[in-house]
Amino acid sequence: MGLTLELPAEVHHRLARKYIREADELLAQGDYIQASEKGWGAAAQSIKAVALKRGLELRSHGELHKFVAKLAAETGEEELRRLWQSAGMLHQNFYENWLPKEMVAGNIEDVKKLMQRLEL
Repeated sequence: MGLTLELPAEVHHRLARKYIREADELLAQGDYIQASEKGWGAAAQSIKAVALKRGLELRSHGELHKFVAKLAAETGEEELRRLWQSAGMLHQNFYENWLPKEMVAGNIEDVKKLMQRLEL
């Protein structure tokens, strides 16, 4: 049995899928704060995976935002930017706990759409 090493982008893909599953589970349990952070994590890991495929390693929130803006401009898909902003609201909700459950659920769905657009 050989050892298989994952490429860095694959690690981010796997984490994104894990976090979005956990976001759904936490949402179903009524834990909107933790569901919010898992949704944000799924989005951030997805963006990091795409960047790594281009040879870029993103290390800050600012770098993530700039990369999403670049992707939206390159592809002409402004929806990427809007979906990313939904993820940002989830991240803020982790600290502020001000989003109603319907918005948390909707924003998690936006993260899923973002992941689909990024083909994850």
